[in-house]
Amino acid sequence: MVVPVSEDLLPIGRFARLCRLTVKQLRHYDDLGLLVPAWTDPASGYRYYRPSQARDALLIGLLRAMDVPLSSVARVMSGDGPDALREARDRIEADVARRRRGLRLLDRVVAGGLPENEVSIVREPPRRVFMAREAATPETIPDATGACVGRLLSRMSPDVLMIGLFPLDMAEEFDVRVAVEAADGDDLLPGGTFASSVHVGPYEEIALTVHGVLAWFGDYGHTPAGPVREVYLNDPAVTPPERLETRVQIRVEDPQ
Repeated sequence: MVVPVSEDLLPIGRFARLCRLTVKQLRHYDDLGLLVPAWTDPASGYRYYRPSQARDALLIGLLRAMDVPLSSVARVMSGDGPDALREARDRIEADVARRRRGLRLLDRVVAGGLPENEVSIVREPPRRVFMAREAATPETIPDATGACVGRLLSRMSPDVLMIGLFPLDMAEEFDVRVAVEAADGDDLLPGGTFASSVHVGPYEEIALTVHGVLAWFGDYGHTPAGPVREVYLNDPAVTPPERLETRVQIRVEDPQ
């Protein structure tokens, strides 16, 4: 049914100014079904909105300004507001934490450049292990590692070796693995020749040592082979973060 334009309807340009949005944004939200115009002229395709729709439009604009993803905004508009907003808040909080870790790393690099780690060549034997795996992205590595550790808690003790295994090449999604050595373990961790360096400091700064070891590969013309191994040498529950020691190991594919 054709609805005539009336004083109760605002053309898209006026409605955009009222809601502090652009015409392009309003068209996009219409295409997504987030904010459908009150009436669209069938001849021209021009969109018109009721003033009462301004509250919804302002809410959408506010949420997008806070980096709430469109999928969460859609849930809010469909009535699933509290859960969707809590989930969006958790994602933003995790992103803020990741950026703070990045700032701390950047401060280290600004202060001293890429670390020149003392690297040694070591021969590692094969090890029987129990292993836990968890899907991860570059942003969720800490959570995935924690989940793996949680599944292995019953097999841990102060004298048990725990090893984190991380891909050398970061894809969009990959598996994080954590292994604990055990004579009756159902997985075999291969041995080989490794470039090894000890990282001292918080786990979140281990990337600096990993990059330092990779720089060593470049300096000496060796070829690295993944995964990157992190051998945790002390207990984070009783060791201050600045005193944690982690042995970073990367297998040398063509030892000389």
